[in-house]
Amino acid sequence: MRMVAVIAAAALLTASACGSGKNDTPPPATVEVFTWWAEGGEKAGLDALVARFDADCPGQRFENGAVAGGAGVNAKQELTRRMARHDPPDTFQAHAGAELLDYIDAGQVEDLTAYYESWGLRDVLPAGLIDDLTVRGKIYSVPANIHRANVVWTNPAVLAGAGITTPPKDLPAFIDNLAKLKAAGVEAPLALGRDWTQLMLLEAVLITDLGPDNFAGLFTGRTDWRGAPVTKAVNDFTTLLGYGNLDRDTLDWPQAERLLIDGKAGYQLMGDWAAADLEAKNFPGYGWFTFPGNGNTFQWLADSFTLSTGASNITGTECWLKTVSSATGQQLFNEAKGSIPARVDVPSSGFSPYQQSAMTDWKSATQVPSCAHGSGCSQAWQSAVNAALRSYSTSPDPATLQAALAQAATQFVRP
Repeated sequence: MRMVAVIAAAALLTASACGSGKNDTPPPATVEVFTWWAEGGEKAGLDALVARFDADCPGQRFENGAVAGGAGVNAKQELTRRMARHDPPDTFQAHAGAELLDYIDAGQVEDLTAYYESWGLRDVLPAGLIDDLTVRGKIYSVPANIHRANVVWTNPAVLAGAGITTPPKDLPAFIDNLAKLKAAGVEAPLALGRDWTQLMLLEAVLITDLGPDNFAGLFTGRTDWRGAPVTKAVNDFTTLLGYGNLDRDTLDWPQAERLLIDGKAGYQLMGDWAAADLEAKNFPGYGWFTFPGNGNTFQWLADSFTLSTGASNITGTECWLKTVSSATGQQLFNEAKGSIPARVDVPSSGFSPYQQSAMTDWKSATQVPSCAHGSGCSQAWQSAVNAALRSYSTSPDPATLQAALAQAATQFVRP
């Protein structure tokens, strides 16, 4: 019996010794973060955010679920497939605002309102943004940044060659400048890309011709898509298309931007992610101005993150969301990506001149959402509008386009 006891004691000591080794440390829990940030400034921003997450969230490991594709088109399709087979990532990137309605209605994302209270986000995010993020009294995503959609980027050398040295003060002056560029032999005075980039241009024109309040009302049912101001905007949009490149439907925005860089275009309407991209492509001498006639209007979109219903690692996802929403996380991410913090308490030092000007405007400008980027309309509505624009490219009839826009609003507008 004594021998049995000795053997048992030795076995216990051996087990204890094994248990105290370094290999006994549990492996980190994985947080799958699904994005479409796969290259350029977007990837650099994500890497900066991941480094902060690693520091803030010991015991958690970031798993990159990135799916590349302009404006998230490919990622959204893959996310839809995963949701359909009940295989959600822990958290996924989505444009904040109305784009989330489909996920909310399907019960695929969790209510994050309590985090806004406990993390003090209501005190550091603009009230207008909070209002746009709120759906039926609840908030379902945390914004990582803010982008501005209604910006025109310029090639100053091309403009100077046509005698243009100052930004146009209004839309008629902008059209005059486009005519000057065309007369000077510029191949595509206004660089254009595929459907959603054309929707961005249409929205900028609508802001000019309707004003910010009536523009925002287009997506709530307050403003009639069949009205005379929209008719004028569609006609102005048609005029602008006439100064663009004929192959616009085959180009994504970086290919259209290449026309600007190569001197084949004078202007491009694009979101302010273009600033980081232009610098990355060694074209730092670009110019910019708010779309003519938009005045002090900031058309916003935000990349945001959710907590998926059925997430396998809720604790890790909460830590990711807290990092995303923190002042330090937003500073590191946006400095690299070229966007600006959604928070208004982040210092502007360390940001580019463009970003500093946008940060100032974000605090004071009139904020309106973007249908092209999901803050103003649902994905289904956005798809219907993009389809109408594709049809318009092959059969350009302004009345038909306006009717299609009105029909989409009738079908998809929600209170």
